[in-house]
Amino acid sequence: MLLHVIARGKIARSPEAELVARYEKRLTWPVKLTELPETGGKIPDPQTPYKTVLLDERGKAMASEKLAETLGRWRDDGMRETRFILGAADGHSDAERADADLLLAFGPATWPHLLARAMVMEQLYRATSILAGHPYHRAG
Repeated sequence: MLLHVIARGKIARSPEAELVARYEKRLTWPVKLTELPETGGKIPDPQTPYKTVLLDERGKAMASEKLAETLGRWRDDGMRETRFILGAADGHSDAERADADLLLAFGPATWPHLLARAMVMEQLYRATSILAGHPYHRAG
């Protein structure tokens, strides 16, 4: 299953970009990163069937194990792509939230956009490591 991270804004050369690249290299699942301008731009057509996860302050905070379980179930159900969409500074519209399969939050704190992008990549690496039985994740 393709893990597709779609984000508004350019990450450029930054410490956050280095973190994103580090986790991108570690991921054994196919991964694609798409950057869109702050406004406008077209999200590429998905591979179907697919799921959409919006990173959203109103979303559900999930333990890494639960995220791994969800991704594993979607993979096993035949999903070809899961999209993780980070919105612009003003977040997502009500229509986008209603269309999403999952609203995901990294707790009640507000995170800088570039750091949230790195956090998504780390959680994807962690979730796929959990599913593979890799010792990276230390539960307990």
